[in-house]
Amino acid sequence: MSHVPVHVSLVTVIEIVAILVGAFSGFVEARRKRMDLVGVFTVAFITAFGGGTLRDILLDRRPLFWVMHQEYAILIFVLALIAAPLMRTLKQILSERLIVIADAIGLGLFAVAGVSQAQAAGMPLFIASMMGVITGIFGGVLRDIVCNEVPMVFRDGKPYAICAFFGCWMYIGLQYTDVSDDVALWASAASITVMRLVTWKFELHLPSDK
Repeated sequence: MSHVPVHVSLVTVIEIVAILVGAFSGFVEARRKRMDLVGVFTVAFITAFGGGTLRDILLDRRPLFWVMHQEYAILIFVLALIAAPLMRTLKQILSERLIVIADAIGLGLFAVAGVSQAQAAGMPLFIASMMGVITGIFGGVLRDIVCNEVPMVFRDGKPYAICAFFGCWMYIGLQYTDVSDDVALWASAASITVMRLVTWKFELHLPSDK
């Protein structure tokens, strides 16, 4: 028995919101690194589109989702023009907490969009869940690399990828219940976001050999 998501329009809405949240995370990090307008746009762009781009490449989807929807790229460009002066006026509230919250929301939204798109492409369930994880974390990985940081997902032992993985399987599992696909998408995205914030708040870490 297999369910393929049918609410493509809802997935698109989730993807757009995720792109905006990812771009915000990129704006904040670029501001912290004192980048110019080109840097702000570049960091926001790769944060917003990095995970989905890798997903589309692995799924052999052409054109890439942001190429097919040029309005996404235009939106990031316009926001970058606005963000530079706006960030200067709001610099007193820019903190690690804001980046963590934006990352958590983006992780949840990108992950469920990724697993849904992979299922729509006919991928096996485990591969679909991994596509969700990749979509959720890879934009942040690229952001940190460009900002000359060891990616957050690799350096502090907090289970970002595991949160995304469990949330993706929650979405897959909910498809076999009477819950509507809309509810399954939002509930799974919310669960990933909450799990991510809980691991940060209570400083939960993966086991290590340190």
